[in-house]
Amino acid sequence: MRYRPPFPLDLAAVLAPHRRGGGDPCLRVDETGISWLTGNTADGAGTLALRRCADGEIEAAAWGPGADRLLEGVPALLGAEDDDTGFVSHHDAVAAARRRMPGLRIGATGRVWDALIPAVLEQKVTGYEARRSWRELCRWFGEPAPGPAPAGLRVPPTPRAIMSIVDWKWHRAGVDLARRRTLIFAAQVAHRLARAAELGGAEGRALLRKVPGIGVWTAAEVAQRAWGDADAVSFGDFHIPAVVGHALLGEPLDDAGLAEVLAPYAPQRQRAVRYLEAAGFSRPRFGPRHPVRDYRAM
Repeated sequence: MRYRPPFPLDLAAVLAPHRRGGGDPCLRVDETGISWLTGNTADGAGTLALRRCADGEIEAAAWGPGADRLLEGVPALLGAEDDDTGFVSHHDAVAAARRRMPGLRIGATGRVWDALIPAVLEQKVTGYEARRSWRELCRWFGEPAPGPAPAGLRVPPTPRAIMSIVDWKWHRAGVDLARRRTLIFAAQVAHRLARAAELGGAEGRALLRKVPGIGVWTAAEVAQRAWGDADAVSFGDFHIPAVVGHALLGEPLDDAGLAEVLAPYAPQRQRAVRYLEAAGFSRPRFGPRHPVRDYRAM
């Protein structure tokens, strides 16, 4: 199928939040510029390939039992349902980022479960650790991507697959007891959690938080990706208060300060954060890095 976005589109920037590091086994950009994504749908697993054509159209192809649903979801994935009406840039840095990136939109996959696994894995560990766990769980428990996908592309593990994992495999993947319990609890009610994307907003996030181990941060991370929640700020994040604080005020913030400085942007606070992230603002690095823990050796 071909889709012509009725708005400026920066394909790489829109897909960036869905990619968990350069080695993500579920989202990859090949040497020809085609973006390959996998996902679990109500009809089963599927692979989606997206290519930007010279005329600005997006060419999409899909394979597997979930192919039709993935194709149906292309417009939403690329931000067709994103509405920035009423958004005002209250800071020069946000205004500048918005001018430079007119094609930045907040896309929505509609798939709560696929966004939830990596979000839980990222709880209270370094990005390196979380991404390693994500790669290994997908490699061991996610099926190979349907269709002519690049070698090594996998579909995220299903709820059934997560519930089948034995303790030593969790341990080898570097997933501690707290995070594995959260994933198992979520897998047991995954069919109910799918409704969060339909509810959207604060109501959808509240549904996710009924699962033990899912708090404000995790619910926001899922909401941003599954239903494109433009107000779901990841409070409790190690980096975001510092990134926003330095970009807007020239100094780091805590969560209370983050809430205060973003308050004028409600109900689109996450949109402001996303502009700053996409513009390249980052948390200043000071001091030595902490060593990475290897649970496989414990």
